[in-house]
Amino acid sequence: MSWQRYLEKIGSLTSKYFVVWVLIVFPLALYSPETFTPIAPYITPLLGIIMLGMGLTLTPADFRRILERPRDVFIGAMGQWILMPTIAYALVVVLGLPAEIGIGLILVGAAPGGTASNVMTYLGRGDVALSVSITSLTTIAAPVVMPAWIVLLAGESITVTFAEMASSIVQVVLLPVIGGLVLRYVLDEYAPAVAQAGLSIFPAISVVAIVAIVAAVVGLSVETILGASVLVFLAVVLHNGLGLGAGYAVGHAANMAEDRARACAFEVGLQNSGLAVALATAHFSPSAALIPALFSVWHNISGPALATLFTYLDGEEPVGEAEPAIASD
Repeated sequence: MSWQRYLEKIGSLTSKYFVVWVLIVFPLALYSPETFTPIAPYITPLLGIIMLGMGLTLTPADFRRILERPRDVFIGAMGQWILMPTIAYALVVVLGLPAEIGIGLILVGAAPGGTASNVMTYLGRGDVALSVSITSLTTIAAPVVMPAWIVLLAGESITVTFAEMASSIVQVVLLPVIGGLVLRYVLDEYAPAVAQAGLSIFPAISVVAIVAIVAAVVGLSVETILGASVLVFLAVVLHNGLGLGAGYAVGHAANMAEDRARACAFEVGLQNSGLAVALATAHFSPSAALIPALFSVWHNISGPALATLFTYLDGEEPVGEAEPAIASD
């Protein structure tokens, strides 16, 4: 087996069983939090590594698609920008969640799409190009959109400013994504074998990073998690489920083809919860990071489940291995 094929196998297997690693580390961090809390200071750099990996999966062609198919990209992005934050706020009010925990739900709702949505779109026979385009657009707009929602929906209960959050998102998301995009362009031009190797191994690196983030947040939030009411878990499940359903409904209401409606479902329902975790720990408290951490676990269960349902409805065998590079946030 060549070294490149070996790297591809490592990346594929690590990504394929990502949810297993999360489910293993979650109880371990509850049982022995002191083992994982030293990771906490590195949450932001780890997220930057994940976003660099996302940038490596993108090419200029992905951004040209935004101009070539603006209607569907715009509808998908608007669905995510509007539906998930408002659903989050409604759940905070209806379920009566405590302020700090509620901020975590709003952070998840305001976050851009996660790269997991690209992989789940592929697994569910959706339009991957549309999914990547929406993820790219919402990620680029995150420094403006995300702080705006937080200030609007939780302005009276927070002390962090719009500028502080925007600056964090630029540093943690936008710069690494742009760096990855530039690096991919240079490597494709001058060292394509190295570029392919990077794309092969980065899934494993990203999975390790997000699992480490989840472990750190759980370790920091043991008392909060153990004392969390069933409403917290219900909020996570409802937020994710309503987002998936609303995204799918919006796609069909806009007369999109079935594969594009599926892409919208995953783009709206699967958020960059890793970014929400990083912002919660940087600007709020471990309690605020609780729901983003739980969301990171849950949406990597619900996403594959919905993808499997779609392929079942098509009467086809589920895709065995995902071609998009990262399914970690």
